[in-house]
Amino acid sequence: MLSLQFTEKNKTPKGPSADQLAFDHVEADPYNPNALFHIYKANQWMAMEQEAETPQMLFGRFWLQGELCILFADTNMGKSILAVQLGQSIAAGKAIPGFEMNAEPAPVLYIDFELAGKQFEQRYTDERGTFRFSDNFMRGEYNQLYKHYSPTTRFNDDVIEALTRGIKTTGATVLIIDNITCMRKGTERANEALPLMKQLKYLKTRHGLSILVLAHTPKRNPAMPISRNDLQGSKMLINFADSAFAIGESNKWTGYRYLKQIKQRSTQETYGAENVVQCKLVRRDSFLQFNFEGTCHELDHLLTSTQQLRDRNANQVAQLHAQGLSQRQIAARLKLGLATVNKMIGWARD
Repeated sequence: MLSLQFTEKNKTPKGPSADQLAFDHVEADPYNPNALFHIYKANQWMAMEQEAETPQMLFGRFWLQGELCILFADTNMGKSILAVQLGQSIAAGKAIPGFEMNAEPAPVLYIDFELAGKQFEQRYTDERGTFRFSDNFMRGEYNQLYKHYSPTTRFNDDVIEALTRGIKTTGATVLIIDNITCMRKGTERANEALPLMKQLKYLKTRHGLSILVLAHTPKRNPAMPISRNDLQGSKMLINFADSAFAIGESNKWTGYRYLKQIKQRSTQETYGAENVVQCKLVRRDSFLQFNFEGTCHELDHLLTSTQQLRDRNANQVAQLHAQGLSQRQIAARLKLGLATVNKMIGWARD
């Protein structure tokens, strides 16, 4: 192996010897952790990686072992519910129906910045009782009373240090963070997102983790397909992620959602725009979860331009009617037919 290092005096690389350049076998020595780059011949990389284990599926082709994956969606789309469902599935070693999981059961650490303990308990309790999670599933809750005092470190450094301790203490090999926007203010800005994603990548590599981070989307156009541009801080977050997928809301079928692959490095695209996964929230045995009901085209869930125009007109009619304008006055101002205005006022009453 050839390691590029720099001297403190002139910052020039130490050149390799003729023997180093001539080697054609796979080195048995482990990586030098102090080297800036690990350099082998391309064929050596091929030989080494052929011996490495193939990443197993954790959630079909959405998320594989060893990946830093991002799950993003708008507020109240069920990101946390799906994340807990995934954590329980991996911890118990039981695949979610409809998706392959060939990985062995693994200890999961779920870091919850969103819910308080009582809120979490209530979410998984109903008249039938309280859901019993796998003992492999561990949850960490953010301490709202924590204060960052150090003048030499940032809050995000404290979070990474605490995550490291949690991983070592629990022996977790799967880490789920709900959500990334709570770990650092301003992740929509590139200069804020870059250090955070680099730290998570380092954490993943150092401890051999599979990481899922949840993220929000800003307000988006419901007539447009979901893309990487819908993620806050999309360029930096997506660039550093190994994979990403999103939850979208169906604008045609009430209560339905869909999952869409946004990025994948280790596998082919399976659930793109022409084959999104349709799903709906259900509760079974006190466990709130997504029920997956097959695939369809993303266009089946998007709002059409005609629907957008109708909804916008209906909102304007309702506002003007609340201000005391007559139906004829509303029709004249919005250039709509009187019968259309009457119908829209009827919708508002219903």
